[in-house]
Amino acid sequence: MSAQVSDLARRLAERAELVCRHYLSNGRRVGRYWVVGDVHNTPGRSMFVRLRRHNGGKGAAGKWTDAATAEHGDLLDVIRESCGFAEFRDVLAEARRFLCLPQIEAESKSPLPSVPIGSPESARRLFAMSKPIHGTLAETYLRTRGILGLHELTSLRFHPRCYYRPDHDLPTETWPALIAAVTTLTGIVTGVHRTWLDPSGRSKAPIDTPRRAMGLLLGNAVRFGRADDVLAAGEGIETMLSLRCALPTLPMASALSANHLAAVSLPPNLRRLYIACDADAAGEAVASTLTQRAEAAGIEAIALSPLLDDFNEDLRTFGVNELRAALRIQLAPADVVRFLPSAVAVTA
Repeated sequence: MSAQVSDLARRLAERAELVCRHYLSNGRRVGRYWVVGDVHNTPGRSMFVRLRRHNGGKGAAGKWTDAATAEHGDLLDVIRESCGFAEFRDVLAEARRFLCLPQIEAESKSPLPSVPIGSPESARRLFAMSKPIHGTLAETYLRTRGILGLHELTSLRFHPRCYYRPDHDLPTETWPALIAAVTTLTGIVTGVHRTWLDPSGRSKAPIDTPRRAMGLLLGNAVRFGRADDVLAAGEGIETMLSLRCALPTLPMASALSANHLAAVSLPPNLRRLYIACDADAAGEAVASTLTQRAEAAGIEAIALSPLLDDFNEDLRTFGVNELRAALRIQLAPADVVRFLPSAVAVTA
């Protein structure tokens, strides 16, 4: 095992910049380093990944240090933390997928012990078996919904033959599916959300319940970016991805339902929470509940309201520039400068 780990770490280090661009997409190259907020892909400048080989040791390519926390490691650690894997075998499998290497025979011939259906461990296995979204039917589906800029989202994956059981008494079917990781505030995968797709990729699968979640969901969320002091939270994945098209650097969380949004865990350093409200009674009720929770914790809560029924409908009907213009007047002034693309902030 140690030889396998060393070989994978070496191969990743030889492709350090490609690894960083994929798993630490919120950072950028600065000279011989990739600079990002932390190993969870938070925007910022405190973590440095060396991109060039330098005589082994701490100066080797792929080695990283977070100046804010004194944490350090290699690119396998980056994969583990950015993807939220709890099991090291999942880290190794993901590294092999990234490097386009075959999975080792021991993994394919030795079945894993069974776990309860719908459990967090079952969810982690499904996420680990899925592949990055780029170039898949899942990307095609989201693009038909007007959602672009998906290549850097490590919380979304694709499975070509995901099990679907219409009912306990009916046989299991397989459909392609968009797989979204549900994680804790620290990035641990506790569940997944599945959106089964039509084989064309242009719509959801023609089944009774094309969306289902499993695992430990309460308090957790599908996350796009790692939040520190500002966060936007809402119900649906497509709702939050639509907002992200307009505000690409604002950290976001999809709680998957109104009830789960009301109970979503808030980061300890949060000072401002944007609540993406659906235009219905349930959306208004959850916004009120979450606002009370936030204000009781000393967090400013601001509702973001769509022009139509939800933000995806706004995006598809009016386009991203109109969506940005509508959001601009709802954001705190400091966040207009911080998160809204500068061209819109000037011209809107």
